[in-house]
Amino acid sequence: MAQEIERKFIVFNNSYKHFIQSKQYILQGYLSSVPERTVRIRISGEAGFITIKGIGDKTGLSRFEWEHPITLRDAQALLKICEPGIIEKFRYKVIEGTHAFIIDEFLDDNEGLVIAELELKDENESFERPSWLGEEVTGDTKYYNSMLRIRPYSTW
Repeated sequence: MAQEIERKFIVFNNSYKHFIQSKQYILQGYLSSVPERTVRIRISGEAGFITIKGIGDKTGLSRFEWEHPITLRDAQALLKICEPGIIEKFRYKVIEGTHAFIIDEFLDDNEGLVIAELELKDENESFERPSWLGEEVTGDTKYYNSMLRIRPYSTW
């Protein structure tokens, strides 16, 4: 079990695409989306995962996260009983300096939204800020995937 320390940013142009290390299609749903304990089911490529996240700290920067692989078949079955609203996105990995940014390009009702996430070892860790990185939205709950399924980007 681990504490996740993560910062989130809007991506305001696609120049990051010149530096993509990997690309994956992701499909995910939520068995529970209450902030105290979100339970997510994800299919990433041919792999399934179940993830439990706790409520974030006051800044939204740090929270409990536990993830475990499950079979693709189990993930497909569990997605069928998830709360309404499935998230679809392409996920890219981009290396900038000594850090790996995870960039989610959302599809369907969230099309047009592109978010970069950066996992850190501690809350005060510094990093190089790429030119494509826009406004920081860490802790802004409307950008949480669990919220995007309820209030999609297309409705903002």
